[in-house]
Amino acid sequence: MSADFLPGNALQLLCTGADYFPSLIAAIDGAQHEVHLESYIFDDDPIGQRVAAALARAARRGVATHVLADGFGARRLTRTLGASMARDGVQLLIYRPRPRQWRFHWHRLRRLHRKLVVIDGRIAFVGGINITTDFDAGFTVPRLDYAVRIEGPLVEKIHATVRHVWQIVRWSQFGHRPNAPTFTPRPPQPAGDARAALVIRDNLRHRRDIEETYLHAIHAAEKSILLANAYFVPGRRFRDALMEAARRGVQVTLLLQGQTDYVVQHHAMLALYDCLLSAGVKIFEYQPSYLHAKVAVIDDTWVTVGSSNIDPFSLLLSREANLIAQDQAFARTLAAHLQQAIQHQAQAIHSPAQHQSWLMRKINIAAYAVVRMLVSVTGYGRQRGSHYVDE
Repeated sequence: MSADFLPGNALQLLCTGADYFPSLIAAIDGAQHEVHLESYIFDDDPIGQRVAAALARAARRGVATHVLADGFGARRLTRTLGASMARDGVQLLIYRPRPRQWRFHWHRLRRLHRKLVVIDGRIAFVGGINITTDFDAGFTVPRLDYAVRIEGPLVEKIHATVRHVWQIVRWSQFGHRPNAPTFTPRPPQPAGDARAALVIRDNLRHRRDIEETYLHAIHAAEKSILLANAYFVPGRRFRDALMEAARRGVQVTLLLQGQTDYVVQHHAMLALYDCLLSAGVKIFEYQPSYLHAKVAVIDDTWVTVGSSNIDPFSLLLSREANLIAQDQAFARTLAAHLQQAIQHQAQAIHSPAQHQSWLMRKINIAAYAVVRMLVSVTGYGRQRGSHYVDE
């Protein structure tokens, strides 16, 4: 599929929380009418407290302030910061609250993984950065992640999608419901030169939009594909597209997770190295801290920044949102940042055996089988065109 690009947008790349949180808080402090914030994680830590304080200030001065957080990623929010925000007038909803009983059911894997913010219908943020500190325990370097600050016509579409999900979750609540949003912003005026689109993934009309947008761009690549992704366990079509691009002479470079946070997903990723490297794909592992980025640059023109990993949980189950842009200046800025990380903070992988024993390779294969089994259990792997199970 091709994304629905809108011209006239101004895009600012925000690298790690050092760029993102000051920009986000300044935008909230400048809000006059309405704030919508969606996040998978909203922690009660110094960053969460700063953002919560900005939201509370907005609510106290009469701004309609809406926060939608995931019931698993932000499962403690209502007992901590959420209660204090609510007392100040912030309207808080939880997407799929974590059930008390522990019995597993596949639909619990459907999470709100998006990170979207819209201020007054005129400024938006899209990316992969949660409301939490980006300094993980044991690391002195922040988590590598990105977001984009947007002004221009695309903000209207982002505003519509956050309001749509807010209304869905609002109507799913029993008992007291927050007030329905009433603010109607004017259509944003052109603010820059970038053509940009918002591509979402949900479980209704947009089940495979992000994956198909990626594939369309990869198939059209002529010179280079630079992709950084935290949890990289693609299905067969995605892998084949990357390998075919490398074989036709496109320089395909992957910046992947060098540190292990989710063991099964990490080892499932390692199981794919052999086929990718044999096709000519270059692989680098980020070392100083956790890699949390979900970005790509193709032919120094096409770029995406968002929340979607290249794994079955993002591509087949969660609500996700990615910005897609066709803008050389923005693409080159992101590419330069990624190249710096590759050159100075990553280890090149030349063969799967480079740091894997025979036993470890067997563990990797078993981990990949576990991921495939989970996808099969959900039933999503058997959807037409998914190619996660039928291999």
